[in-house]
Amino acid sequence: MTLEDAQKQVDEWIKTVGVKYFSELTNTAILMEEVGELARIMARRYGEQSFKPGDKDNLEDEMADVLWVLICLANQTGVDLEKALINNFEKKNTRDKNRHKENHKLQH
Repeated sequence: MTLEDAQKQVDEWIKTVGVKYFSELTNTAILMEEVGELARIMARRYGEQSFKPGDKDNLEDEMADVLWVLICLANQTGVDLEKALINNFEKKNTRDKNRHKENHKLQH
């Protein structure tokens, strides 16, 4: 599935099953909530925190939730995520071409 396909499928789902998009502000708040849920799992799976009884270790689902809401925001604001990602790669390959190679903190 391409990002373009994902944006189209999310839009179709929202308009048929989800009734309509939440406002951009609401979706931004929901995105932060989903990122927090992802962070909780990361802290417990890879950090020093441990899971509590009843905690779910559903990393993939939380990542998908973050992506879903990001796609909703992209659709609402007219952002073509595929194009934006391509442009971001170009920026990183120009601006950061040597940045990380020359970062002594990343040297082994």
